[in-house]
Amino acid sequence: MTQAQELRFDVEGLDRWSEESTYEVTREAIVAYAEATNDPIPAHRAGEIAPPVFAIVPVFENMMEPVFAVVPLELFGLVLHGEQDFRFHRPIYPGDVLVSRSKMIGFDGLENGSRGAALIETRLQSGELVNEQYLTFFIRKFTNPEAAGALSPEHKFPEELRAQAPVARVVAHVDTDQTYRYSEASGDPMPIHLDEEVALDAGLPGVIAHGLCVLAFTSWAALTSLADGRTERLARLAVRFAKPVLPGQDIETTLWRSAASGGSTQYVYETKVGDDVVIKDGLVEIADRIVGNH
Repeated sequence: MTQAQELRFDVEGLDRWSEESTYEVTREAIVAYAEATNDPIPAHRAGEIAPPVFAIVPVFENMMEPVFAVVPLELFGLVLHGEQDFRFHRPIYPGDVLVSRSKMIGFDGLENGSRGAALIETRLQSGELVNEQYLTFFIRKFTNPEAAGALSPEHKFPEELRAQAPVARVVAHVDTDQTYRYSEASGDPMPIHLDEEVALDAGLPGVIAHGLCVLAFTSWAALTSLADGRTERLARLAVRFAKPVLPGQDIETTLWRSAASGGSTQYVYETKVGDDVVIKDGLVEIADRIVGNH
């Protein structure tokens, strides 16, 4: 029996909230994030309101803490960011003091690897809920022998919608220095995004763009084409990361209208580099009115 086969996730680590972390939002941090993701929305570039995926910045340091309580350290080199699902209750503004905590909620084993899911919660100091994030990670080449808890909510692409004409297509270019700019603005130091040798040693074709940076590109593509650039109308943003994007490549995001109910409309989308799907099972929910108050 190999060492990997002897390892297993620790069910006792589920549903245990991490220690709270506090983050004070500055206009400068918002502007830096908007610039690092080539965001064209004026309110983001001016630092008046945070781009939606900026929500990852205040939680970055503590979002993996509960994972260490479940996943053996020996497996961390095999971890990939599989899915991200944001639920927005209120936008983030400069001057906000955010309090975040996270916990593992479940895991399962698959034939070619294992999945785990974490829930991240961000509030104001007053207790008002700002956003919730479901993070799904995938561990390559390790099949956990059991399943426990719950996984992130589903957001699969309804294939029948491909018969409809899309409502929008947005092309964007990932700059050759994008990963360095994004790393600094987001606080993500992962070397596969910065060091060619490390990326090649990991079996990648070279330095790859951060998945969340690519997600930020698709978020402003959706906002500009569906919501007049109004971040306050975004209620949900969920994706599955399918393939890496390389600096210097062009990405094309295609959106289809899915359903409308309860004062909001859902759209589904996917993002490609050429014929390769790099983001799949994309879901964006746009409220008819502004979400939250300021």
